[in-house]
Amino acid sequence: MPMTRIYTDDDADPRALEGPVAIIGYGSQGRAHARNLRDSGYEVIVGARPEGRAAEGAARDGFETVSPPGAARRARFVALLTPDMTHREVYAAIEPELSPGDALMVAHGFSVHYGQIRPRADLDVVLVAPKGPGDLVRREYEIGRGVPSLFAVHQDQSGTARQKALAYCRANGGTAGGTIETSFAEETETDLFGEQAVLCGGASELVTAGYETLVEAGYQPEIAYFECMHELKLIVDLMYEGGLSRMHDFISETAKYGDLVSGPRVINAETRQRMREVLADIQSGAFARDWVLENQAGKPKYDALLRRDLEQPIEKTGARLRERMAWLQPGANAGQA
Repeated sequence: MPMTRIYTDDDADPRALEGPVAIIGYGSQGRAHARNLRDSGYEVIVGARPEGRAAEGAARDGFETVSPPGAARRARFVALLTPDMTHREVYAAIEPELSPGDALMVAHGFSVHYGQIRPRADLDVVLVAPKGPGDLVRREYEIGRGVPSLFAVHQDQSGTARQKALAYCRANGGTAGGTIETSFAEETETDLFGEQAVLCGGASELVTAGYETLVEAGYQPEIAYFECMHELKLIVDLMYEGGLSRMHDFISETAKYGDLVSGPRVINAETRQRMREVLADIQSGAFARDWVLENQAGKPKYDALLRRDLEQPIEKTGARLRERMAWLQPGANAGQA
């Protein structure tokens, strides 16, 4: 399999991105993108609900802030950075203000890939997805580095959509960190799978199952919490910094041997089959349909499942123990360089 190309600053032409740029939504990603693009020399207009918290925050940061349709009317490049489930409503509001050849950008392909919005054929439609939270995207940009990003093209009406996406990546620090080309389908499906099978669903279920196994066997809940949740950060940090090899460099030989012989007993062929089923639901659109219908119904199933998740015994044990961890308390790191 050929090595994936990683695009850098040299591959992006800043002139391909015409201003002003509209940032619709001013949450974690929206705020970081808006500030980075402004510092890269682009005129930025923030589109947010008048008198809402997002509009107030953008105004405090010195941005001209207007309604989403007003921002779209004045921009040639519109970044739609509101939550996925709002895209249909927001796009319906801004579409009449978009001119042929304008570019619409999203940071996650869900709404486009699953047909929640169907952009007009006379628009460029692209994706730019930094692989990190907004505060990290901003911090790395400020020190002259960047967070790796993905980009993709869904529609190329102008013939320059790809160049626009790369220029946006550059302005946001993405090409400094390294940018990889993908597709809307690949970005969306892998992102959902990672969240569900590994990062959120898989990790939380593994942690709680381990905790419950120890408590059921008669061990103290506090000890079970430390071993199954608290110390997870140590391992994740090592893997984040240098993959499996760095983890193996820093754990004991006893831990390594247990990893090698017992890991496959927990994550086995049956687990992988369940992962394939999760992926199949994502690829077929079944998960997306379920989530859209759940939102339309007012999220009763979601609310019940979330409430049950947060009422688990491990949450009560953890809350009591974390009260003693001074470094986790608000302001604990204040004044540090």
